[in-house]
Amino acid sequence: MRTTLVAVAAAATLSCAFAFVPSVPARQTQRSTIRMMAATKPKVTSVGTDDKTEVREYFNTEGFQRWNRIYSEDGTVNKVQADIRVGHQQTVDKILGWLQADGVKGESICDAGCGVGSLAIPMAELGAKVAASDISSSMANEGRQRAEAVLGKATARARCSFSTSDLEALKGKYDTVTCVDVMIHYPTDKMQGMVSKLGSLAKKRMIISFAPKTWYYDILKKIGELFPGPSKTTRAYLHTEEDVRKALKAAGFTVRRTEMTATNFYFSRLLEAVRE
Repeated sequence: MRTTLVAVAAAATLSCAFAFVPSVPARQTQRSTIRMMAATKPKVTSVGTDDKTEVREYFNTEGFQRWNRIYSEDGTVNKVQADIRVGHQQTVDKILGWLQADGVKGESICDAGCGVGSLAIPMAELGAKVAASDISSSMANEGRQRAEAVLGKATARARCSFSTSDLEALKGKYDTVTCVDVMIHYPTDKMQGMVSKLGSLAKKRMIISFAPKTWYYDILKKIGELFPGPSKTTRAYLHTEEDVRKALKAAGFTVRRTEMTATNFYFSRLLEAVRE
């Protein structure tokens, strides 16, 4: 899900978060992040089916309303949400830059966890044929409406389909598989299976993002858990780059390009891996 989950900040505000160690973290940013985490301590749940059910329910209800505002030009967002919007768009732009450099016109792309189509729609504008899916029907339906508004109904239906599907249930073969701001919902043991599943769909490459696990944000999360705060409906999982690279290697892929997005409240590691 594009939730991006997007960030440790997202985990803080919307239980979707990414973590990255800034080279010289400002004192003010540290205090803000700690307060944010303290105010939004994630709910402790079991993993697997329960996590999946909670993610689906969250992004069909409250989560959909929040993230739909963030991934739009809606002005009714707070400072943290506005910053996450900027960070997420930076990640999308980096992916589009890779695709434009390589040329994707006529290629097939599976966008797993498409959210409201923030990446799927511009990929279709580049001439790719995109199969976008999300576990949330609310997200997928919004993406479909946005695609029709941007591309026109005829072009949208020809180039950019939207469906409601669990990632593990996806089928088919695609030149490229993208999965952005989704891994945040998968603990390490489940993440490896997720990467393997995505790899089985990709003929040429995968482009994935994840919340990098670092000592800095591990400490901030632990500090946040010491303070009382409202529980969230989903958990946020961080991953070491080493673990993600190992999962890609096991799936038969080698990392070719990397990027990092780090704003005040959005932190995302981006990897492009090609089939060996």
